[in-house]
Amino acid sequence: MADRLSVLRNLTAFFAFLLLTGCPPPATTQSGSASPASPSGQTGGKEQSTTRESTTGPSSLEQAQQGKVPSTPASSPLKEIYFDFDRYDLRADARASLKANADWLKANPSVRVEIEGHCDERGTNEYNLALGAKRAQAAKAYLVTLGIAAERLSTISYGEELPVCKEHTDECWQKNRRDRFVITTARPAS
Repeated sequence: MADRLSVLRNLTAFFAFLLLTGCPPPATTQSGSASPASPSGQTGGKEQSTTRESTTGPSSLEQAQQGKVPSTPASSPLKEIYFDFDRYDLRADARASLKANADWLKANPSVRVEIEGHCDERGTNEYNLALGAKRAQAAKAYLVTLGIAAERLSTISYGEELPVCKEHTDECWQKNRRDRFVITTARPAS
């Protein structure tokens, strides 16, 4: 019981720290700059030289802070991947999705991506944070083998803290065992 209270105190202190320190405002494009690339990566024949905002929207944490369910828009060029219970190895369907994600990233070389590792609610907070980190790292490692520079990819684990579904069913838990790919502000193209 004392361990659980200690964990709860630590988590409360962590979230209080996040709340008090805040986050910098998101980077935006300057007015008058060219429009963002289409999901196919085409920019009307010439490469953009300005930065552009994410086409997948805010991170899961930003969505949760806004009171929204953290999810990837259907229009996103990068698709989520899913995992089996208590596993971080990549299934065949996840590898296929990562191959498609890698193809899009190759066509958009200035884009950087944050890979979010998520878990279902079963297990301790610490265990799920570690499992989410392993899931995000597995996706990153596979994308690197497909030719995506590791410097373009970052990982973060949210463990069980930001579920996309809150029901207590196998179907819901499966939706929460995922990696989400968030496009971060792109570097200027050279």
